[in-house]
Amino acid sequence: MTDTIGVVILAAGKGTRMKVPTPKALMPALGKSLLDYVIEESFSFAKSVKLPCEIGVVVGHLKEELISHLADKFPNSPLKTAIQREQNGTADALKACFSDHPHFWNHTYTLVACADTPLIRATDFEKLFTTLKNNSQLVGVAASFHLENPTGYGRMVRAANGFHIVEEKDATEVERKMTEVNSGFYILKTSHVKDVLGKISNKNKSGEFYLTDLFQDSFNVEAICFEDGTPFLGVNTMEQLAEVSKELRARHTQKLMVSGVRFLNPESTYIESSVEIGVGSVIYPNVTFLGNTKIGENTVIESGTFIKDSTIANEVQILANSYIEESIIGTGASVGPMARLRPGTEIGTKAKIGNFVEIKKSKLAAGAKVSHLSYVGDAEIGENSNIGCGFITCNYDGANKHKTKIGSNTFVGSDVQMIAPIEIGDNAFIGAGSTITKSVPSEGFAIARSQQVTKEGMAKKFLKTKKSE
Repeated sequence: MTDTIGVVILAAGKGTRMKVPTPKALMPALGKSLLDYVIEESFSFAKSVKLPCEIGVVVGHLKEELISHLADKFPNSPLKTAIQREQNGTADALKACFSDHPHFWNHTYTLVACADTPLIRATDFEKLFTTLKNNSQLVGVAASFHLENPTGYGRMVRAANGFHIVEEKDATEVERKMTEVNSGFYILKTSHVKDVLGKISNKNKSGEFYLTDLFQDSFNVEAICFEDGTPFLGVNTMEQLAEVSKELRARHTQKLMVSGVRFLNPESTYIESSVEIGVGSVIYPNVTFLGNTKIGENTVIESGTFIKDSTIANEVQILANSYIEESIIGTGASVGPMARLRPGTEIGTKAKIGNFVEIKKSKLAAGAKVSHLSYVGDAEIGENSNIGCGFITCNYDGANKHKTKIGSNTFVGSDVQMIAPIEIGDNAFIGAGSTITKSVPSEGFAIARSQQVTKEGMAKKFLKTKKSE
């Protein structure tokens, strides 16, 4: 008979020290919730040990938000949710999983994980599992580590023939001085859980049912003390959230650097874990990359740039202080400095978007140029067309948005406004200073200026002279 593993992730806590209404397990860290990291590593663990594995998430406080998040984030995953109806401790939370899903009793092993530990890795699970699997006499293995300041953690009290775990509130003065602490991660034979879980008492200073009571001197259990306790760091405060987020960023930027990405100052960048960057790209300091952003090879991103949910091809230059959201930028294009690309923007191969240019829901074909101080909204601009300084697509009539279409190889002079809906053909020429209200055919020339009138000697009537002091 094949062994199976039931992973139970405890995510029912309130997180009162966070001081925010969001469930603690859903607090964001580098673009994901704390819970997401633990679930993903659980799936990786199951894949690595090559055993059937089922994951259950115990929810309680604001359970509807957690259940909705899991449905959205893991729509095709066989996750099970169980409800801890009252906050009666970790043993009560585990009992809720078995109560709501009795078939979890059929798993050979039960792995218990905490939802607020985003630094955990599948290899940490594997180390616990291997120890239990390779010793048929063991019924449970707990992970521990040392802390110079163990305040807030349960203590690992080792005895001659075993060990037990004492929660801090119930610890003696001697036990509180111990620095080996409980991580909250365990793997046990499910048969042992079944024998003991229902017998756990809440006669302690917290009045709760402690899961740590599964580990007693009289049981054949073992504690593995990890040299580095970083993977087990939990998040209970905003300060701790910042600490684990910093570590997650460091891990991700290191991974990118190993793959061939150059960071001029990796500590100053904020790059979410979902962001991909190609080989040979150069990332300047003080940039922010969020969401489903993909950056190609040999691309340069200068300082102060913000990019969210965008795709940037190879050999692109994003110059300083540009803001790009839900946009696509083609190979060899240049954007910025101080440009803004709003959602729905597509920039073609070797196109150029210059300083103080804003593009919204528009497509610029290969080689098109909008170099200075312009607004392009709800527009299409053809290949190699050149748009002069101060250009505006007047796309909104106060009620509806309208489209502007400009063909290929067309020249639009400076300070031109186009009143949409309007179409300009290929190889056309629009004179500077024009307000264009009618479509222009291919190879057409359009100019719309009021007639200049010059009155000789009249300037003195309008020039103001400085009054004497």
